[in-house]
Amino acid sequence: PGQALYLVPDGKWSRRVCQRAASTPGMDTATFGAGCFWCIEAVFSEMKGVAKVTSGYAGGSVVDPTYKQVCTGTTGHAEVVRVTFDPAVITYRDLLKIFFAIHDPTTLNRQGNDVGTSYRSAIFYQDDEQKHAAEAVIATYREMGRDAAEIRVAEDVAAAEDGIRSGAAVVTPDALAMPQLEG
Repeated sequence: PGQALYLVPDGKWSRRVCQRAASTPGMDTATFGAGCFWCIEAVFSEMKGVAKVTSGYAGGSVVDPTYKQVCTGTTGHAEVVRVTFDPAVITYRDLLKIFFAIHDPTTLNRQGNDVGTSYRSAIFYQDDEQKHAAEAVIATYREMGRDAAEIRVAEDVAAAEDGIRSGAAVVTPDALAMPQLEG
């Protein structure tokens, strides 16, 4: 419900999201992978100037992958968030600062307990300006001898399934139940 569908070259309907959220004048988009998308979605959603955060997948070879497919590590996708923001209120460089503050971009294919290529640190840029801004920050890490997030063009970004975006399909009430302690 409420999810836009797009016809893609192979004739299938896609959950793919538009490259720049062009339907909202004055807004821009940024796409980041920093481990589990629920964690980074929660942070960016609270930022002044951020209008929308959509969890999804980017950087892989499968059109419209599912959460289950991405978790296998065989699609090449990273879990990402697509951040729609007002650059008059919060800049792309501000979003980069937040991105680098909320995760460790130097751990390869891992964030905390989440391990696998889908949890890699990645910046998917929309244009040359975003690419250069990201490269400048990453250069600082590399000067310190630490590898950091990958940088790639944002193409074929797919929105996560509705139930996955809300966490309902994975985090069930039973999964959150605490055992009763005796005594």
